[in-house]
Amino acid sequence: MLSQVLLVSAPGKVILHGEHSVVHGKVALAVALNLRTFLRLQPHNSGKVSLRLPNIGIQQTWDVARLQLLDTSFLEQGDLTEQVEKLKEVAGFSKDSTNHDCLAVPAFLYLYLTICRSQRTLPSLDIAVWSELPTGAGLGSSAAYSVCLAAALLTACEEIPNPLKDGEATGRWTEENLELINKWAFQGERVIHGNPSGVDNAVSTWGGALRYQQGKISPLKRTHTFLCSGCTVPGPRAIKMDLDLVLGSRNRPAQATERQRGGCHHEGVPVEQGQSPRKILLVNTKVPRSTKALVASVRNRMLKFPEIIAPLLASMDAISLECERVLGEMAAAPALEHYLVLEELIDMNQHHLNALGVGHASLDQLCQVTTAHGLHSKLTGAGGGGCGITLLRPDLERPEVEDTKQALTSCGFDCWETSIGAPGIFVHMAASLDASVQQALGDLR
Repeated sequence: MLSQVLLVSAPGKVILHGEHSVVHGKVALAVALNLRTFLRLQPHNSGKVSLRLPNIGIQQTWDVARLQLLDTSFLEQGDLTEQVEKLKEVAGFSKDSTNHDCLAVPAFLYLYLTICRSQRTLPSLDIAVWSELPTGAGLGSSAAYSVCLAAALLTACEEIPNPLKDGEATGRWTEENLELINKWAFQGERVIHGNPSGVDNAVSTWGGALRYQQGKISPLKRTHTFLCSGCTVPGPRAIKMDLDLVLGSRNRPAQATERQRGGCHHEGVPVEQGQSPRKILLVNTKVPRSTKALVASVRNRMLKFPEIIAPLLASMDAISLECERVLGEMAAAPALEHYLVLEELIDMNQHHLNALGVGHASLDQLCQVTTAHGLHSKLTGAGGGGCGITLLRPDLERPEVEDTKQALTSCGFDCWETSIGAPGIFVHMAASLDASVQQALGDLR
């Protein structure tokens, strides 16, 4: 059993292209977002296991002895709904609880009880998780949480080795260990979402950029040079899973503070000469929406106007494929011309999404503001509000970016300047973390 403090982090995700068309069998491109979820695991001998989630105001503690006496056979049999209900009871939640955020606790209990049962006795642990990601905004916050939990618990129970070497600021697990982390993270996602696609946890595990079509997940070719600040991350093998909410989930105003300027802000991550991360503005309109209702509305429009909507979906598929081609070229030799093509693709896809009926006045306002500053934006996720992304070309001057951010903030939106193609899950030494992260996670000794 691990004896020292363990610190891990995993990225969120955004959909570049393929929202809604992916439901109809077309290609979607998902990329890791360099807003990260951080986890601190502290082993001790108190006979307690505690979970602290400051972003959503949850703090719970259980007696290890009581958990040890639980009949956990229900975790190996019965349907998922029954498992979640029993985990809610263990967590102390009422059966009729409708707070989706509270499912983070049953997800933790599921992973703790199943991964740690390999130990002679369940371990005493303090776990704190803090995130730069807003919850319920379709940015993969629950997947980043599940990936962090899976990696930390597997490492603490020595199911996989701690990859952090003496004198190094960060460490990455092997491909085989990442496969195991991803498998367990998917189980955590099932507790939270029921029938997830597997896209979010795969992106959070491996980082970089992934392609998704009809249940098949695969890495984009040569995404290693598309990663944040030159980080090299192994890509996943092709994975077959059921399609569900590749579009995201609910929407809730962000609680995290504005991220530092784009790029990787974690010390010890190597930066190769000539490489730069693909920077974006991520904008949360804070307008709530229902993914289920929006997916249904597109399906209804398809049934009503098949000869109009089918070509739109085919065109959106072509946009995803062209974006994939351009990103492949950029991996070899990025040029300004590539960014100009990406901007055109963003504009065309946003118009298509509006034609499908998933736009919103807040997203129109976002696009108008950024267009006035010479930038190009589209919604990301389900639409109907939620979040949008704005591509930042490398030739932009600093005042132009700051003016745009100020204009978006003046509209009441939350705005982060960050990057895409970020590295996946890795382990940190404490000194490699920003002071704000260290403060949020608590005692790192």
